[in-house]
Amino acid sequence: MRLSRFFLPILKENPKEAEIVSHRLMLRAGMLRQEAAGIYAWLPLGHRVLKKIEQIVREEQNRAGAIELLMPTLQLADLWRESGRYDAYGPEMLRIADRHKRELLYGPTNEEMITEIFRAYIKSYKSLPLNLYHIQWKFRDEQRPRFGVMRGREFLMKDAYSFDVDEAGARKSYNKMFVAYLRTFARMGLKAIPMRAETGPIGGDLSHEFIVLAETGESGVFIDRDVLNLPVPDENVDYDGDLTPIIKQWTSVYAATEDVHEPARYESEVPEANRLNTRGIEVGQIFYFGTKYSESMKANVTGPDGTDAPIHGGSYGVGVSRLLGAIIEACHDDNGIIWPEAVAPFRVTILNLKQGDAATDAACDQLYRELSAKGVEVLYDDTDQRAGGKFATADLIGIPWQIHVGPRGLAEGKVELKRRSDGSRENLALADVAARLTQ
Repeated sequence: MRLSRFFLPILKENPKEAEIVSHRLMLRAGMLRQEAAGIYAWLPLGHRVLKKIEQIVREEQNRAGAIELLMPTLQLADLWRESGRYDAYGPEMLRIADRHKRELLYGPTNEEMITEIFRAYIKSYKSLPLNLYHIQWKFRDEQRPRFGVMRGREFLMKDAYSFDVDEAGARKSYNKMFVAYLRTFARMGLKAIPMRAETGPIGGDLSHEFIVLAETGESGVFIDRDVLNLPVPDENVDYDGDLTPIIKQWTSVYAATEDVHEPARYESEVPEANRLNTRGIEVGQIFYFGTKYSESMKANVTGPDGTDAPIHGGSYGVGVSRLLGAIIEACHDDNGIIWPEAVAPFRVTILNLKQGDAATDAACDQLYRELSAKGVEVLYDDTDQRAGGKFATADLIGIPWQIHVGPRGLAEGKVELKRRSDGSRENLALADVAARLTQ
């Protein structure tokens, strides 16, 4: 993509309404625009990152055996009355009526709808276990939307819902999602720690939040530092095997949100040198809620003994749009964003340091063609902006690799390759750049 043909509205000044780093940098880097309180338009650069994150989430859900579908944003109020949550949910739910006076709501979550879909088709234990997920926009009418995508009103979520014949099966499904979440966030360059948490309006008595440590986080957390060094399962993990050892390893080290923190246990189990009380950003949460929805909504299956019984359920959420903010909070410096390669909007940016010069134009065009042909996502800055401005823009938007092409280097047959994450630089022959970036 040539920058001269791309839509990238960079802001030179920090927006006054942006209180935290991620919100400030997303606005300055032209990733989004606020259309109303807590509601954003995703501009091309931000949308590219959003789709990268969404795809990683999708791949790991599929790897763990979940099956994708898509449910609508609008739901019938009657479904929520069946579960008893319609009046209990509170003012965060956006309630509306259509022209026929049918009561609808803009879904904040989908437990009721997925249970309704399940009960319409699944009647026997032979169809279980089953895990269905979708990636869909949601709405919660936050009283004080703030911090950009970290606490917006409209947001993109991945919701998965598991169905099992009994508690033992449901806990196996829970463990699969636990491991899938460890892998998902690690692939994005994040250290997300599973912590015991309250279940809130979802219900049930077993839940873990996945928290990225950050001083700007909304959650107070208490952890044993040893949890930071635990290994994440690789792509060959057997989801149909016994995942208990992995779960035990991660849950035996103290890590809890402030809502469920046990000070006496913390002080007795965790050596003082290992205690860390800080804040964190929730990027996902998993729940086992048993028969909470299946009993009220009569979602039964016939078991091996021929009797009907309500299924055991779980739900598993990932804040897809929220993750952009979390990644930026964890990956930035004074100059801008530092994208992990897996989620970067482009992998490489080519900076033509003397636009209009025949030699630099030809070298940049050659690199652009070579890298594009090899499947590398390239943003080519072919604008008339001065070199200093191009350097600043490249650092701000955080592309992992920068190729600096100028007359002085080309006179020696060289270009400069800069790695955004650590600022390291190396001079390469023009003919060696593509191989270096695709090795």
